Amino acid sequence: MKKVGKVATVMMTSMLVLSACNTTNLKLEKNAKKTPQVSASANHDTMENMSHGKYVNENTILPTQKNMNEKATPVKIKRIGKHEVNVTMTSTVTDVQVAPDVLYKAWTFNGEAPGPVVIVNKGDTINFTLENHDPTVNHSMDFHAVHTSPTKNFADVKPNDKGTFTYKASNVGVFMYHCGTAPVMMHIANGMVGTIIVKDNANPYPNKVDKEYVVVNNEWFDSGNAEDMKNGNPSHYTMNVRELANGKVGDTPFVAKVGDKVRLYFENVGMSQPVSFHVVGTVFDDVYLDGNPYNHLKGMQSVMIPASGGAVVEFTVVEEGTYSVLSHQFDQAMKGSIAKLIVTKDGKLPAQPDAAKH
Repeated sequence: MKKVGKVATVMMTSMLVLSACNTTNLKLEKNAKKTPQVSASANHDTMENMSHGKYVNENTILPTQKNMNEKATPVKIKRIGKHEVNVTMTSTVTDVQVAPDVLYKAWTFNGEAPGPVVIVNKGDTINFTLENHDPTVNHSMDFHAVHTSPTKNFADVKPNDKGTFTYKASNVGVFMYHCGTAPVMMHIANGMVGTIIVKDNANPYPNKVDKEYVVVNNEWFDSGNAEDMKNGNPSHYTMNVRELANGKVGDTPFVAKVGDKVRLYFENVGMSQPVSFHVVGTVFDDVYLDGNPYNHLKGMQSVMIPASGGAVVEFTVVEEGTYSVLSHQFDQAMKGSIAKLIVTKDGKLPAQPDAAKH
């Protein structure tokens, strides 16, 4: 049995997707298990049902990468001054499950696809180090949150080497990052994407919220070849959810309490398709396009997010139920662009039934 690294999706059945907009039939997920609700990156190293060992991109895996499956490691973020931070990440090869029984040999940051969430403050100087563990392919880092010379600071790092680059994060918001090595399309489609959030602690968003989550939408292509990627028709989507609490990212259930105001940091890291971001059963009270406070909208039912775009959305959940968080372009939702927010009276998942009694 092959080990599977960080899972890339909160997986849903087609039946649930088809009923996602039936607001008269929202039921509390009484038997909701913790792992699917945690985040799309829940660790499934001990997963049982992947013994087939067949990768959907089997024909495009490089010989030197066939036996690679590096486990996920946390991003290293160390503050060395009031306005200066060191960030260290790795580029590597990892097995990623993109749908039930669908395994992909991915190029990743830190063994995750999408990569780990990076959080810095407005005005920070970022000293970024990339350690390239890939034995064959050059990789790099393109942070959408910074002003810099791409040829200088988004430069390639050779296999089994590392490089350090320095730039400043001047704008508040939620931004994409990705490998910028040519062909960029190939590196993005193979999993080298993620989210960086730049916060302004001196001038935070005006509303007090009870829950914060980071939601990342991504695309996958079965064949892994350039022609399918050029056509821009993904075979799978994944929606990754992670809690953001006290400025730190964690893996906890995607839950809220009745009456909670929820803030989602959403980023569309897919390389080709826009996403009509929507939460069934509520209206976005406040929306900040790209997470910038100046890009403020109110009372939105859905928000159209381009490839590489993002938004911060806030809404209130008023009743118990299962709230589908999804792309309202249902061809995407049917392929995996959907997650479930469970709302209960106390903000906790219902107790699991005792297996011994069944």
